[in-house]
Amino acid sequence: MMLLVFFNALAYFLLFAWTVFIDYLKHISTIKCKPLTQNLTLKNMPHYHDHGYKLLYSFPEMVKSLLTGFVNQDWIKQLDFSTLEKVNSSYITDDIRSRSDDVVWRVKFQGQWLYVYLLLEFQSTVNKYMAVRMQTYVGLLYQDLIKSEQLPENGKLPPVMPIVLYNGNRPWNAAQSIAELLQPMPASLQAFQPQQQYWLIDEGRYSAAELEKVENLTAAIIRAELADDQVQFAKVAANLNIWLARPAQDNLRVAIKEWLLSLIKHRMPDIKVDELGNLTEIEAMLARDWSRKWIAQGEVKGKAEGKAEGKAEGKAEGKVEGEATLLTKLLTKRFGKLPAWANEKLNNATTEQLEGWGEKIFDADTLELFFE
Repeated sequence: MMLLVFFNALAYFLLFAWTVFIDYLKHISTIKCKPLTQNLTLKNMPHYHDHGYKLLYSFPEMVKSLLTGFVNQDWIKQLDFSTLEKVNSSYITDDIRSRSDDVVWRVKFQGQWLYVYLLLEFQSTVNKYMAVRMQTYVGLLYQDLIKSEQLPENGKLPPVMPIVLYNGNRPWNAAQSIAELLQPMPASLQAFQPQQQYWLIDEGRYSAAELEKVENLTAAIIRAELADDQVQFAKVAANLNIWLARPAQDNLRVAIKEWLLSLIKHRMPDIKVDELGNLTEIEAMLARDWSRKWIAQGEVKGKAEGKAEGKAEGKAEGKVEGEATLLTKLLTKRFGKLPAWANEKLNNATTEQLEGWGEKIFDADTLELFFE
């Protein structure tokens, strides 16, 4: 009898489950599926070169340039950069490892390890509670160092330098410490609150003049980010070509080249860069392309001035004058204010001379070499 009751109950249950399943199928069949690519527009896709940034800061030279050029702290001078060591992913918990845009390094400071937690932030909006996030990540790093027995013999926790590298369009206006986020409280209670801070590097806050004074790799990368014409891109490529001349820097040179190419493709899609093999070729290509455009503009200006005068010689003189003016501006951007002798050479040059100089605008390191 009990067995019969059990099977009857089971039958009713299965019938009920089947009915619910059929109703569910009918429901989902009425739902119109949206194409997977509907929201994959350039506007809301992640930055095209974010992963390139992470790759760049996997090189010790890049980390050193970031610390020495953009972290204005006295203790930076005491770091032994020959000991820079990227923290092995096996030392990092899943919570930190899932932070794919972060990079962790360590370097010897007064004989002990100091950790650098570099958070790469490329979101379109500023995270108001970044200080809280950073405290979480630093706490996870400490937990993992304890678990993996990476502490010094005295068991003390090593110092951590938290850095946020931000290249969003909007100025960063979030609190840089948790203390700024806490509501008012008695002074006696403040001592028991978290004190986490982070160092902010907001790329958009730097001017071209400021960056040109900082002759290091990170400054060059930020200059490329902020470049708005081919002249500035070419100057960055020229600087990188000089600073990355050692054979030991081959891998970094390739990584920077690929990152720079992706940036140029995004900013100047009309320029063909796929076949460029190194920074020298990028520099030369940008210089040639820019020179051709400036010469073309000079010809247009010259023809307009010649037409206004209504004479053939006026047209020729206008063309030369236009080319000389444009080349003067280009040289000034590259070398600064021109001396009188350089202006005299430009003003007395022929069209052939100006066009020849325009082709080698970035080949010479000095004005004297340029005019040879």
